[in-house]
Amino acid sequence: MAYIEFREVRKTYRMGETEIHALSGVNFTIEQGEFVILVGASGAGKSTILNILGGMDTLTSGTVLVDGAEVSSYSRKKLIEYRRHDVGFVFQFYNLIQNLTARENIELATQVSRHPLPIDEVIRAVGLEERANNFPSQLSGGEQQRVAIARALAKNPKLLLCDEPTGALDYNTGKAILKLLQDTARSSGMTVIIITHNYALTAIGDKVIRVKNGAIESVTNNPHPMDIADVEW
Repeated sequence: MAYIEFREVRKTYRMGETEIHALSGVNFTIEQGEFVILVGASGAGKSTILNILGGMDTLTSGTVLVDGAEVSSYSRKKLIEYRRHDVGFVFQFYNLIQNLTARENIELATQVSRHPLPIDEVIRAVGLEERANNFPSQLSGGEQQRVAIARALAKNPKLLLCDEPTGALDYNTGKAILKLLQDTARSSGMTVIIITHNYALTAIGDKVIRVKNGAIESVTNNPHPMDIADVEW
């Protein structure tokens, strides 16, 4: 059995008399430890997939399985526990708490998880030893995103879900952040899923899932993913 499985997942939003089909029968599988690129144009349904997988949204019909558990049948309370313990989120705009230092932002995540990683180890892994006591306003965009990644990793989650994690960063900083995520997947065996509209990034994924108009256009396994340092766009 695959580690993650979407079976005929549909999501329909109602706006008055109008039905909007955000997802229309999505099927794919992801293995444990894979570094996955979920790519598609704006409005294709990428974020809806990520939100359902992360327990932030519910589906209209279909089944979502993660590590043998049927997440799509979870109650609201069970979804909160799932988000707290099993999923790490990295967003485009960092979402850090401004009056807490980098260390305190990371520490906060460890207080709500069952098996957190040592904070100093995570700070070292993302290269923030010298900046741990700085507030977000004292950090560059790339450093703030490193804090956000460290906060997600510190929970020791089953899944690391990244929604356009380089969207607010310049080219070189974005590449450094992607390398950090790629290295994390390889060294820790954590399942990392990145959603992006940048098709150049498909070269770095173990698996590439292309989304178009609320459906899966293709799923490609990449036996020889490129190192992010070698990718240009």
